[in-house]
Amino acid sequence: MNTAAPVTGRASRDVSKTLQKGQQTRATILEAALGLASSMGLEGLSIGALAEVTQMSKSGVFAHFGSREELQISVIREYHAKFEEEVFFPAVREARGLPRLRALFERWVKRVSIELDSGCIYISGAVEFDDRPGPVRDALATMVQAWHTALEKAIRIAIDEGQLRTDTDPLQMLFEIHGLILALHHDARFLRIPGALDRARHAFERVVSYYAVDAAASPDKPVRAARR
Repeated sequence: MNTAAPVTGRASRDVSKTLQKGQQTRATILEAALGLASSMGLEGLSIGALAEVTQMSKSGVFAHFGSREELQISVIREYHAKFEEEVFFPAVREARGLPRLRALFERWVKRVSIELDSGCIYISGAVEFDDRPGPVRDALATMVQAWHTALEKAIRIAIDEGQLRTDTDPLQMLFEIHGLILALHHDARFLRIPGALDRARHAFERVVSYYAVDAAASPDKPVRAARR
């Protein structure tokens, strides 16, 4: 009687369960690491601190990441994935042009409001690693640049749709929008100034109104030569 097939099938199921458990454990560790990094910064992450929080052994945590640097990079990727789920993917379902750009900004503002008591890894990470070259900085910069690229694309689409002036400089508009988020984070999280969220939204609409097609004829705004 041939028993190889049942044994092989059972072994395959055991391997599958082991892999699934490993993935679940890694996800649990990443969730805890993300919480630590949000409050303590990426530099506050360590295998030891994470082992204490998750009530695992240091060797158990180390087995899933291999190094503190890989742990930091994994946290950056996890943060970016959550950012996409909460901000980018829902917003891109909006109509092309200004509706989509407004949705991107509004969801970004809501994300900042949620992070007031924890912190934004994009912002805190930039402060920690702006002058520290290496894989962690590269991973962080790549994620931020991907988000900037998405915003720039939304601006360019709004221009193509005829909602923003043809002489609009997408990078300049992106710079101004990003500046609003940095100011919001500073005033709301650091200074705890009431009404900062509403000020950010109001400022965004002022930026949009400056570049909007119906603003070109406004006597108090300079009309720039169209870009070619």
